[in-house]
Amino acid sequence: MDFSFPKKEKLTNKKVFETLFTEGKALREFPLQLIYVKTAPNGEVPIKVAVVAPKKKFKTAVQRNRIKRLLREAYRLNKPIIFNNIEGNFAFIFLYLGKKTPNFKEVDLAIKKLLESFLNKEFHEKID
Repeated sequence: MDFSFPKKEKLTNKKVFETLFTEGKALREFPLQLIYVKTAPNGEVPIKVAVVAPKKKFKTAVQRNRIKRLLREAYRLNKPIIFNNIEGNFAFIFLYLGKKTPNFKEVDLAIKKLLESFLNKEFHEKID
């Protein structure tokens, strides 16, 4: 499995973003929330991902960019959990809900738990 996070896996379509926020299902694992929705097959990649850090809680771009970098890195390292066990196409948004800048360890743990609970909820499988 390749651990890269290429441009084709990034969520950029505005209509899909709107669909995520209106019709998406949500899972929480503090300090993160995962919003996901099943999408039409596009042939490229099964999952498109976006990460969000709120401007209201983190005023400086430096803080927001740091959080988004941590979220992308944690997803990149843990994406084999999900890529090997899904059928269909999905769009994901990872929202950071905490009030302080996180460290990598807590973000990594939360991403793992979110991905595993997503698989359990959608596919009813037990993942090691």
